Amino acid sequence: MTIHIALADDHTVLRAGLRSLLDRQRDFEVVGEAGDGRELLRVVDDTTPDVVVTDIGMPMLNGTEATSQIVLKHPKTRVIMLSMHSDEAYVLRALKAGARGYLVKESAEADLMAAIRTVHAGKAFFSPSVSALLVEDYVRQMRDRGLEDSYELLSAREREVLQLIAEGQSNKDVAALLGLSVYTVETHRGNILQKLNLHSVPELILYAVRKGVIS
Repeated sequence: MTIHIALADDHTVLRAGLRSLLDRQRDFEVVGEAGDGRELLRVVDDTTPDVVVTDIGMPMLNGTEATSQIVLKHPKTRVIMLSMHSDEAYVLRALKAGARGYLVKESAEADLMAAIRTVHAGKAFFSPSVSALLVEDYVRQMRDRGLEDSYELLSAREREVLQLIAEGQSNKDVAALLGLSVYTVETHRGNILQKLNLHSVPELILYAVRKGVIS
């Protein structure tokens, strides 16, 4: 199966380097490129790629805003965000916009192919350095605040549901995988968010990365 990809970055040299990497993969086809966010929207409308790889900071329309519009109009298109930043605020912003992957640019060459294949398969992907940093920050915050880890409050079933939702599975998919009703999965998800004091699926995904539930 060929994975159709659109690339967006206002740095022409970086974009050309990424394209060169992708063109070497037999299962990848770059169907369009863009140098700003508005051009990216036009490219996605014209080519309906499977995966979009976009810089977070672009002229005309930044990558986060472009991602929000792409996933709203093309829900089957998966977005991977490229960024110079590895801190939690940027990662959460990307997830809330609808991105399914987050790569720091310094490791893009090493991680990009795996990221594209992973998000195309319906799962989330983060640069290992991002995952490691989030885990370290979480452990430090828990220690500094003297807090107990609320993960232990979850039942075995809730932990299963947490992982599957964090990996990108819909309620319907989780229900089918676990042999449950959609209503039961929705109930589990609500209980998980309440027990962990989370308020959205992006926050749940970020929590799962911090805990090492997904990488």
